[in-house]
This record gives sequence, structure tokens and C-alpha cells, in this order.
Amino acid sequence: MADRSFLDWPFFEDRHRTLALSLESWCESALPADHGDVDAACRGLVAALGHAGFLRHSGGAGAAALDVRSLCLIRETLARHDGLADFAFAMQGLGMGPVTLFGTEAQRAWLDETRAGRAISAFALSEPRSGSDVANIETTARRDGNGWVLDGEKTWISNGGIADVYTVFARTGEAPGARGLSCFLVPADTPGLEIAERIEVIAPHPLARIRFDGLKLPADALIGEPGKGFRIAMSVLDVFRSTVGAAALGFARRALDETLARVRKRELFGAPLAELQMVQGHLADMALGVDSSALLIYRAAWTKDMGAERVSREAAMAKLHATETAQKVIDAAVQLHGGDGVRSGEVVESLYREIRALRIYEGASDVQKVVIARQVLGG
Repeated sequence: MADRSFLDWPFFEDRHRTLALSLESWCESALPADHGDVDAACRGLVAALGHAGFLRHSGGAGAAALDVRSLCLIRETLARHDGLADFAFAMQGLGMGPVTLFGTEAQRAWLDETRAGRAISAFALSEPRSGSDVANIETTARRDGNGWVLDGEKTWISNGGIADVYTVFARTGEAPGARGLSCFLVPADTPGLEIAERIEVIAPHPLARIRFDGLKLPADALIGEPGKGFRIAMSVLDVFRSTVGAAALGFARRALDETLARVRKRELFGAPLAELQMVQGHLADMALGVDSSALLIYRAAWTKDMGAERVSREAAMAKLHATETAQKVIDAAVQLHGGDGVRSGEVVESLYREIRALRIYEGASDVQKVVIARQVLGG
């Protein structure tokens, strides 16, 4: 059983402990999912999470609807059991993040569907020439009477190809760079939206490059105000960046648990691996990495939940440390499993593939260092 002592930390309230225990019970009976058909698995996981009530934590009306500690606890627990389940939950929150934080009452009708697991959402920000540099977005939205017309491409879009609704960022030209972006709510069946390519990655989940070709939207598809798209994107990422670290923490905890079981039963030179000081040193490093990541993650989540307008520094530290540390913890787990560590289908082999993308998406590690440094320099 994974260590749960962190639930006694003062970052949490009794409702968080109750949530963690109920989700743990659900995971033990419902996960892991069958990943044979990844699209079908994601649809099934979204429906199951909605039916069980856990997706109600993924969004609501306004910033107060997002309890970041709950989001982090859910992602950590799901990731420890099944990386695809974590993905299915996370994208419901991220995809609808702009609507939760800035949407109109009419736009929030979509939240009823995504929270119930009846609709799948996607967050369409990255482009072929614009990843970490959001200000470099080239997709355009031009006014057409009372509405808008979108043209351009997005890529590396999670849930691309299976989503029912996309939140899309496009250049509307109110000012140069980041000040000229806006955000739109785009149903997947809107004429002019095309799935240009499905993207295969080392830890399979639905990913796609999508194209907008003269896609027409009504005026009420605009989320927030024109020219405020960059602020919307950064506000959403400010909330969800800590949760990426929480997913990495879940992977790291599972790797540590698998390794502890391995070294206790595996013998070398007539004794369990656990009795070798070199192995104990690896275990100490792994445990230290897990706890330090957890402290940074739940500090960031608690700070946001206590009303901080921005937690850019705390969230960047949490994501950077947790994802980089999880990579090291999982690598050590593979090493201590020996040949079995690289055998296809082994838990630690799967974790080794799962963790790598988290050091890239929602702000690559090097970008997080820039964010942290600028925050420190700025006082």
C-alpha cells in the first residue's frame, strides 16, 4: 500500500482525506483499464469517472470551483494506479479551464456534460511553431459580421480526435504578440474543423494535429474578452501546472512501491537486495525525492486555494521538481528491477514511458526554470 501519511499534513482538510480514501477504494476496483483501444479506453474512463462523481472536481462556476488540492490528490492517486485514468481526468479540467474561469453562463452548460462524463474536452493551445512561446501563435480569428472565422493549425492536442468540444486560442490582433490573442469555445462538429493527423507517442493516449479551415463561429463562442487570450491561458495553466507535478508524484510513488516489493523478495549473494547498503542508498534517494516533491506540490496547491491570485513561482517549482525527480525515481526503479525493468508490460517499464512527456507538456522543464528565475529576480 502506498504511503498515506502525507494526508495528515496541515495542507489538507478532512474533506480532502475523505476524497483521497474514497478515490483509492474506487481505483482498487476499477483500475487499471484495458488499454487495447486507447480511444475507447479514454471514453470509458471519462464516463466511469463522471458516473462515480469524481469529475465534479474538474470545473464549475469561477475560480472558487477549482480546489487545487483536490485536483492534485485526484491526479496523484489516479496516476499511481493507471496513467491513462489520470490523463482522462486531467484533460476534462484543463480543456474546460477557460470556461470554468472566464466562461458565460451559457458556455458553462458544457460543464454539465464534461463533469458528468457525457462529453470530452480538449485544450488547443500548441502549434507547429508555437509550443512554450504562446505569444507566437499563428492561428487567426477574424471578425465576420457578428461572428468569427478561424484559420490555422494546432498540434499535440490531447484528446484530439475524440473530444466533443475544444477551447481554442487564436490571434485576433488587438495588439502585437501575447496581447493580441483570444480564446474560443469550439464544438467538435463545427464545419471547418478537421483532424489532420493522429499522433502516436511512447505512452499512448489520444493526440492529434487539428486544422481550422474557414471555421465559422458565432459571437458568443468568444470566452472572456477579445485580446485577453494570453491571460486566460496563463490563468488556466497557473491552476493546472501543479497538478502535472501531482501526476508525476503518483508515478514516482508507484515506482517506489514496486521497488520496495522487489528488493524485499529478490535475493543477491544469499540475502535480500534490501539488505545491501548500495540498494538502501537508492531507496533513500527515492523516498527523499517523493516527499520533497509532495511538499512542493501541496504547498503550491494550498497557496492557490488560500486565495493567491497567481502562484507562478510555486507552481513552476512544483512541476519542475516533481517531474524531474520522478524521472530519476523511476529510472532507479528500472535499474533495481534488473532485466525485468525493461520487459514490456512490467509496471516500471510502463512508468518509464509515462513519465517522459510530463517534463515537456504544460511548460517544459527549461521554461519552468526561466519562470522561477524571473520570479526570483522580480522579488
